[in-house]
Amino acid sequence: MSSVNMLEAKSTLSRLVEAIEQGREREIIIARHGRPAAKLVPIDTLEGQRIGIAKGRFEVPESIDVHNDLVRALFTDPNS
Repeated sequence: MSSVNMLEAKSTLSRLVEAIEQGREREIIIARHGRPAAKLVPIDTLEGQRIGIAKGRFEVPESIDVHNDLVRALFTDPNS
């Protein structure tokens, strides 16, 4: 993992992106005033982290839809 300051990131962005694309870097931290502000990572890394992130961590009960009508009524204007 590399870290660069904001000014360096601005002036070398294409090289930083190329390093990520070619796999020379897994992630690059961009710092503002010495504090981490953003992370440059390959787009596949971002997509892979979201889908199925909670798979197998909890069970959905059979009764999950029991209160759907009550919830719908809470968000429905009775005057419409």
